[in-house]
Amino acid sequence: MNRSGIRARGAASRTIFLPRRNPKGRRLIAALIAGALLCAGGLGLLSTATDRPVAADQTDAEAWQLVLVNATHPLPEDHLVETVELDGGESVDVRIEEPLSELFRAAEQAGYHPFVRSGYRTRAEQERVLAERIAYYEDQGLGEQAAQAEASRWVAQPGTSEHELGLAVDINDEDGDEGLYAWLDVHAHEYGFIKRYPEDASQITGISHEPWHYRYVGTETARDIYLGDLALEEYLGAA
Repeated sequence: MNRSGIRARGAASRTIFLPRRNPKGRRLIAALIAGALLCAGGLGLLSTATDRPVAADQTDAEAWQLVLVNATHPLPEDHLVETVELDGGESVDVRIEEPLSELFRAAEQAGYHPFVRSGYRTRAEQERVLAERIAYYEDQGLGEQAAQAEASRWVAQPGTSEHELGLAVDINDEDGDEGLYAWLDVHAHEYGFIKRYPEDASQITGISHEPWHYRYVGTETARDIYLGDLALEEYLGAA
């Protein structure tokens, strides 16, 4: 088995979706980036067929990388994705297999042993994950509504999860080395991935800090988001 869990096995499948640093400087940096784009004549959000915001400088062919999925931007019922299965059984959008492999190889060279804990999820799988988290909190003594509220801090509602998009992965270390999270935080953008839920952006993303959850957006966008210390919502002007 490839430690990184990245080498694909089997044919890709066609799947239909059923349903950082300095928080005070975050918005100032976002404004500066927006101003620079205006001066360059590049500002003006494009939209997908479902009116989802994408970055202004992206072509239609690249727009798939920047589809925004969150509580206010759910996936459309007829969204299509071609997935590829990885070692370990998880799947991702076939278009991110290569950059994910490159990211994992770099992490291995740095002494870590990354694997994909969770990749693409169907609507039913997302419903199951949320139900299990709610049940966990109920077992801890929380009432039904409190358990649902607490679970929602960590697990997106079905239809609003990036895992259903196929471009997000939860990355852990096989040996439990949490140093991997710090390494990813610094280097993942070099391979087109961003930490989707930064520690100081939960009020913007709606999700608590998840140092293991990374989303593919392409190398140029990932660099801009990393250097600007932005959440994806801020970069897309949807915060």
